[in-house]
Amino acid sequence: MKTYVPKEGEVRKDWFVIDAKGKVLGRVAAEAAKLLRGKHKPQFTPFLDCGDHVVIINADKVRVTGNKAQQKMYQRHSGYVGGLKETNFAGMMQKHPTRAVFEAVRGMLPHNRLGRKILTNVRVYAGDSHPHGAQSPQMYPME
Repeated sequence: MKTYVPKEGEVRKDWFVIDAKGKVLGRVAAEAAKLLRGKHKPQFTPFLDCGDHVVIINADKVRVTGNKAQQKMYQRHSGYVGGLKETNFAGMMQKHPTRAVFEAVRGMLPHNRLGRKILTNVRVYAGDSHPHGAQSPQMYPME
């Protein structure tokens, strides 16, 4: 008996909406990463993009526990000497509320070519509306 390995075109991709309102950032990112990777499907293959599309709404209403709002730091570098810039979670949520959720999901995916390809299937929106209604996405039940 041979093991079934799906090909790239055989995988069916669904659309899911995750409402992050009042939810903890890490738990939202973990569920999104699971859906993006395809680990919830029986035909999961580690080296293929067999996951689904994920739309995260209300990213500006996500919360963190403890003192992470002041202690969690995000770093970026301009490429020039002394070009390191840091901001905490509270500052990131004021300036770019979708970027904090996007970076959390990105950190839970593989750090290789496959992870970069899978990351194109996530969309993060600050409000409760999104332009992907034509794909008829399903609300993903969390907790």
